[in-house]
Amino acid sequence: MELYTDVKNRVLEILNYPLIILDKSQITPSIILLTLILTWGFFYISSLTKNWLIRSVSSKPGVNVSNWRAVITLSYYVVLVLGVIGILQSTGLDLSILTVLTGAIGIGIGFGLQNIFSNFISGIIILLEKPLKLGDRIEVGSISGNVKNISVRATTILTNDNVAIIVPNSDFISKQVINWSHSGQDVRTFISVNVAYASDPEVVKNLLLQVADQEPGVLKNPKPTVRLEEFGDSGLKFSLFVWTSQYSDTIGVLKSLLNFSLLKVFREKNINMPFPQRDIHILNPSAILEKTEL
Repeated sequence: MELYTDVKNRVLEILNYPLIILDKSQITPSIILLTLILTWGFFYISSLTKNWLIRSVSSKPGVNVSNWRAVITLSYYVVLVLGVIGILQSTGLDLSILTVLTGAIGIGIGFGLQNIFSNFISGIIILLEKPLKLGDRIEVGSISGNVKNISVRATTILTNDNVAIIVPNSDFISKQVINWSHSGQDVRTFISVNVAYASDPEVVKNLLLQVADQEPGVLKNPKPTVRLEEFGDSGLKFSLFVWTSQYSDTIGVLKSLLNFSLLKVFREKNINMPFPQRDIHILNPSAILEKTEL
């Protein structure tokens, strides 16, 4: 019994040993342990609550998921800050230590945390201004794909190859971003084709419109259009412009379908697509003949 009492007293002595003494409070191992446990529990419960709210909002039809997700995410971080302050107060710590921590964080940002801080601020700007939202088709730098997740540090983009790429949020502020879905899911694309000069332009135009009309993935409104782009070296260059929502994420697939159909129709109607041609003019043919005879 005495051994148990001695061990208990020794443990309590270690837990209550003052590691850091401030003006109005002191930091002991017991306070640190209690703070860590409370903080972990608070973060865990807050994360579960945030995920539950996002799932609940996402399951309701007709709800703007992106707006609610931004509100829930920002509220989550505000609650975390307030919760940590409350935990520090409940453990008896003097909040004047936050002044010291703020100075230390400022020094850390100045020496090595600029990128993390920049990504955090950029994430808040993205959530507030909403230049992109979940499901948008975007291009940033050499990366192209659909927005899968937006957090305060980074944004996850899912490519057509089903590869998830984590892009720092600062890239969306400092670089040019192309958002194909910002104004809706309808996007425009085009295919170009060269035909021989002997071809009837009106026939070619009608065939291009016919191909667009027969493709289910092409929208009827706005209507497809055809342009005679230029008079090339070997033939006439036409472009077919179409709108689609079904293939907004896979424009290359739609172009391939249109090209297959166009090639089939051109062969049926005997529309030739010329090869590049060059005319060679020999200024002194006699000199060439003399060299060949030698």
